[in-house]
Amino acid sequence: MNRKSFLKNSILGLAGVAAAKNTNANTPSEKSTYDKLMDRVGFNHLPNKEETTMKSVIHRANTRGNANHGWLNSNHTFSFANYYNPERMNFGVLRVLNDDIVAPGRGFGKHPHDNMEIISIPLSGDLQHQDSMGNTTVIKQGDIQVMSAGTGVQHSEYNKNKDQEVKFLQIWLFPDKKGVSPRYDQITLDTDCMQDEFAQILSPNQDDAGVWIHQEAYFHMGEFTSEKKVNYTLKNPENGLYVFVLEGDLTANETKLSKRDGYGVWDTKSVDFTTSKDSKILLMEVPMNV
Repeated sequence: MNRKSFLKNSILGLAGVAAAKNTNANTPSEKSTYDKLMDRVGFNHLPNKEETTMKSVIHRANTRGNANHGWLNSNHTFSFANYYNPERMNFGVLRVLNDDIVAPGRGFGKHPHDNMEIISIPLSGDLQHQDSMGNTTVIKQGDIQVMSAGTGVQHSEYNKNKDQEVKFLQIWLFPDKKGVSPRYDQITLDTDCMQDEFAQILSPNQDDAGVWIHQEAYFHMGEFTSEKKVNYTLKNPENGLYVFVLEGDLTANETKLSKRDGYGVWDTKSVDFTTSKDSKILLMEVPMNV
């Protein structure tokens, strides 16, 4: 079997929350979440021949993979489940960036994960979470949720409302250590701190602003009311920065981006931005070596 066929066959059938049908099965997967996602990475954070410049990569919104199951409509920035693109496997330790819309009253049945840092950011609506650690919570717009799957955890996520969709980002990062005790956390973000500047919402440090994970990653979010020039300096210049435009338009290092475009850059100490009116931006600084 050639390498391309191996990669394609490996990723098809990937266990995860984008399963083609809504199920409550809790049978353990044959292969761990970490191993399934690690099999195809490590060699490629730079590709995507569609549109590249030196030390950067662009993923336009309309080039993402899409899976519409009726109850779930999901756009995949990186290869996931039945969407396979060998040039879009990961950006450093950032392995999954799914833009999900879940129908009223529907959701992801209980399913297992291990050794993965899983972050959920609701964009609208209410998402009900349950897990094998005993947590039953609801996350909504303005919240951020993190789950360290570690040695293994099962969870479900459902749209709590019967009359409206729930929209959220599902983000998976490879951890910097395996076999940790599973943990769950969620907080309500201080949106006032995000007005016309980038505010930290995630880091590797328990005492920092936002939630924390087992990885040297730093997430920031900003909501901009007018055109503004702003600079982001990386915490670690050996990391890379992945920019995801939630709303509006943005110029990053003279590269113009629109809603739901993604832009990754590495081998730089900082990035210059020019925001548009009513723009909302998520920055994900991550290690580039898996």
